Amino acid sequence: MSKSLEGQTILVTGASGGIGAAIVERLAAEGAKPIIHFGHDRKRAEDLLAGIGGRGWIAQADLSTSEGPFELWRRSLEAAGHVHGLVNNAGIRSEISIEASEVDWKAAWQKEFQINFFAAADLSKEAIRHFKANGGGRIVNMASRAGQRGYAADAMPYGATKAALVNLTKSIARSFGADGVTAIAIAPGWVRTEMAEEFIAAHGKASAVADIPIGEMALPTEVAELVAFVLRPTQVSLNGATLDVNGGSYTR
Repeated sequence: MSKSLEGQTILVTGASGGIGAAIVERLAAEGAKPIIHFGHDRKRAEDLLAGIGGRGWIAQADLSTSEGPFELWRRSLEAAGHVHGLVNNAGIRSEISIEASEVDWKAAWQKEFQINFFAAADLSKEAIRHFKANGGGRIVNMASRAGQRGYAADAMPYGATKAALVNLTKSIARSFGADGVTAIAIAPGWVRTEMAEEFIAAHGKASAVADIPIGEMALPTEVAELVAFVLRPTQVSLNGATLDVNGGSYTR
């Protein structure tokens, strides 16, 4: 495999499982040293670091708090000294009905925006300042098909956060490209993660892939391969792009 990311230190949020773990493994395979962020499951993060031969670091932070993203950035710099790339992968998806109480409704929206968007925005702020002072860098925001086409009635906060993430990516690209800071969004549809497996167990695979023309979900390794590709120094002209990974279930 090409070592196209040799010498790069890349912070990956939500890295201890699912898509995040696949991204860490792929980055390491291409020569990068990942910073593996985790919220609560230290053992999974430690096992992941061991699995890539210890060539990286782990960093804990609770992104559901307002200070968490800034603590994560500080810990990352303390560990690695210099960061070349940021992958905002951490995210949650909850369900809330329009029939919910005002308190529950607001709490659901606030929690999803904090983890899915505000944390990414805060980390991007710190990364941009660091990148500008150190010769540039790249931000990859894990968006979603939901942010492109809208989402289910009981999961509107998720779709809204992902749409905001796409717009943040475009704003960074337009505002800081001249400073050597570039940004790309990746927008997957269904990915074969634990959440997808739970849906399949409850509703069947046919229901899960009903609107996907190729009849299959993406694998975490497919998404990880694309993340590694867009982080290559040679891919600077992808600045501002949103790349869809949805099997044709949403086209634009």
